Amino acid sequence: MNLSLLHKNALIGGASAGIGRATAIELASLGANVTLMARTESALKETLSILDISQGQQHGYLVVDFSDSAGLLAKVSALLEQHLVHILVNNTGGPAGGPITEARGEAFLMTYHNHLICNQILAQAVLPGMKAEGYGRIVNIISTSVKEPLDGLGVSNTTRWAVAAWAKTWANEVGQFGVTVNNVLPGFTRTGRLEEIIEKRAATNTSSRETVENQFKSQVPMRRFAEPSEVAAAVAFLASPAASYINGINLPVDGGRTRSL
Repeated sequence: MNLSLLHKNALIGGASAGIGRATAIELASLGANVTLMARTESALKETLSILDISQGQQHGYLVVDFSDSAGLLAKVSALLEQHLVHILVNNTGGPAGGPITEARGEAFLMTYHNHLICNQILAQAVLPGMKAEGYGRIVNIISTSVKEPLDGLGVSNTTRWAVAAWAKTWANEVGQFGVTVNNVLPGFTRTGRLEEIIEKRAATNTSSRETVENQFKSQVPMRRFAEPSEVAAAVAFLASPAASYINGINLPVDGGRTRSL
């Protein structure tokens, strides 16, 4: 099985923490040249410092704020003047939780922009290079909510479905050029995002943090949370030459929690 990403260039969103950071580490370990994207330069530098360079890779980072789409496009366009991108990992922090009946319109607009619109900007920017190479991998980190909406995450559920439909449409259009578009759907993963959800649920229900965490784990057949590296491994496979005929799928990495196929 060919999992080597040597001489491939990867651009990874949300790469300073959690799943994005773990994905950067994994792709670098397989030989990719990695460009990290996030808002906090100090965190980007820390992640950059631990990336594998044993195969002669060259890594870098872009300080970007997805709420500034013009700034995002300008920085990515400058990067593309230096080299093309073979692998794009769309990964953005989720919106604040809460029931959909209480969500304000502005929350939907902001989340839609930061997830779907920015995905579109990035994918359009890297596509010409992918087509020229006959090799492209676009992997979107979304959520199992595209199969089963999650309680208390109304804005997120709505936006994730939009991104899944966007990705499937892209997959249909670009597969002919050797470019695949797939979604990875993390379940409960030990990240800062999950910690926030647990803390909020505990406060709302006046429960202990341990009680909420055990309730969440009881929903997972494996009775534990995923580590970010386990999600990153799925992303890395989809980014590799071995996944050349896998296109337009939703891949849950959730320990079996999702009850639908």
